[in-house]
Amino acid sequence: MPELSRFYNIVIKMIFSDNGQHNKPHIHAYYNEYEASIGIDGELLAGSLPVKQLKLVEAWLTIHEDELYASWNLAVRNEHFGKIAPLQ
Repeated sequence: MPELSRFYNIVIKMIFSDNGQHNKPHIHAYYNEYEASIGIDGELLAGSLPVKQLKLVEAWLTIHEDELYASWNLAVRNEHFGKIAPLQ
């Protein structure tokens, strides 16, 4: 599962060919023992994150929406994508 970004101890990843389970473009966020699948539109699809970290991820998703959709389009075709800048 390639890593897209890392900020404030939150790791953001995107899985190749991962368009079956949630049926919408999404990322996987990891923070300590928490894991969540979050739509690029900010919808929490599965799992959980603490509120503060979820807000940070939502802000990052908003800032990088275009880049995330471009990465998603590559990932569903099993093509490599680059990293996206962290939240600063």
